[in-house]
Amino acid sequence: MNQYLRIHSKDNIVVALQDLPKGLEINIDDDQFRLAENIGAKHKFAMRDMHVGDTIFMYGVLVGTVTEKIVRGSAITIKNVKHASAAFSGSSGQFQWQKPATTKFEGRTFKGYHRANGEVGTANNWLVIPLVFCENRNVDVIEEALVGALGYKTKKDFSVDTHLLVKKYQEGASKEELEAIDLTNSSKEYSQNRVFPNVDGLKFLRHQGGCGGTREDAEMLCKLLAGYIVHPNTAGATILSLGCQNAQIPILKKYIEEKNPNFDKPLYFLEQQQSKNERDFIGEAVKKTFIGLTIANKIERNPAPLNKLVLGLECGASDGFSGISANPSLGHASDLLVALGGTAVLAEFPELNGVEQELINRCESPNDAKKFETLMRTYSNAAIAVGSGFENNPSPGNIKDGLITDAMKSAGAAKKGGTSAVTAVLDYAEMVTKPGLNLLCTPGNDVESTTGLAGSGCNLIVFTTGLGTPTGNPLVPVVKLSSNDSLSRSMEDIIDINAGGVIRGEETIESMGEKIMEHLIKVASGEFMTKADINGQNDFIPWKRGISL
Repeated sequence: MNQYLRIHSKDNIVVALQDLPKGLEINIDDDQFRLAENIGAKHKFAMRDMHVGDTIFMYGVLVGTVTEKIVRGSAITIKNVKHASAAFSGSSGQFQWQKPATTKFEGRTFKGYHRANGEVGTANNWLVIPLVFCENRNVDVIEEALVGALGYKTKKDFSVDTHLLVKKYQEGASKEELEAIDLTNSSKEYSQNRVFPNVDGLKFLRHQGGCGGTREDAEMLCKLLAGYIVHPNTAGATILSLGCQNAQIPILKKYIEEKNPNFDKPLYFLEQQQSKNERDFIGEAVKKTFIGLTIANKIERNPAPLNKLVLGLECGASDGFSGISANPSLGHASDLLVALGGTAVLAEFPELNGVEQELINRCESPNDAKKFETLMRTYSNAAIAVGSGFENNPSPGNIKDGLITDAMKSAGAAKKGGTSAVTAVLDYAEMVTKPGLNLLCTPGNDVESTTGLAGSGCNLIVFTTGLGTPTGNPLVPVVKLSSNDSLSRSMEDIIDINAGGVIRGEETIESMGEKIMEHLIKVASGEFMTKADINGQNDFIPWKRGISL
């Protein structure tokens, strides 16, 4: 295993692939020097003496500026470096892409749910959606009435046995005896006796919006929800409205019509203020949903070409290895899918800060290049206007594990998008319509971003992580890809694939990318359930377009 890595020939800092001791001899391009201090795994050290105002390069791009003198072989930290990123403007118009070899995947298929508009779902889920937060309690009651009775996993399937603690305490158990008790009483398997075997799940999209905010927020919520309703993973939906809220049924219907003029799935609207009483309202919702499920159950999985996959690219709780192992491996899988005629979607615009020019240069259309530039500048200016900025994006966990500036984090995060041309740039809640690599404006916030990826039409999401994030999505399978072995071992209950072999030198980016593709085919076919789905991780947070980094 290599001890350290210089990622790009332009870089003047080096990544430690394992804990390195002070005095260790470093050899890079016939240049030899010794470490001036201990360097922790995932952190970086300087290749030469640096002075205040000098620039720091990593991945071949500008990622920081020196704020105090750094001795050669010393660590790069938040004390001696601050965020800096390159300016961007216009497109070079000279981009050419070298497609990867796709021989292993040509002619391959996955088993999906074919929809009338030609899209293919990787799951067949029924949605119960409140148009306003006032209906969340009714959603709870409907969930309790339906899920267990129909043979789906319930919240009780993953529970902590508090009653056992109470019993032992009342019997006089000591503190030590209480601490030794195993509280887990969980079942990680879905029921095999589902009433509707071809409906993968009942999903409940609770949220805190729909009223009380701006009218624009309600409008955007309806646009996002429409994306979930027309999504190929959706079998049908039950919509609950109070009646007086900003997010009105006609607004939602307008966006459904815009996104799919020939929408033909079962869809039921219920308004509580027009019902006899709450009990009758809930009973009607349960009855309509049950009837809809009888219709949704008639569709079965059938073979579909891989170009029907729309892959969302996400990262969260990243570490100093994310941009070296997990992200570029996912980028290769993205390139394979795009080369096969499929679609990949790169989001999290605050985490593209510093690599804007590269992405602009990769845009096929000048209009898309301009749109991306405008979206990035608007987002950045809005953050600055409230006293923040993209430089505040790295979390304490990111910094602790080696990502000390936003540009450094972004340069690694962008690797998820591979190397292909950008075929479309989308604003939040816009639908994916063009194959190839799409850029989607979302926050860096994990759940807001995955919520947006699903709402724009992604039927699979891969979520890379270096520190561990349990995020999932109610509609779309979310595959967790670990950047390192330690995380894969310590949080095996949330990790689906481990890219740690790249760090060990046992895997190449290409071989790991192919493994990811093979895994995605199984997930898309319903042959492999993601850990997020097993754990019931149905996270859903709409973005209000306020400042969220």
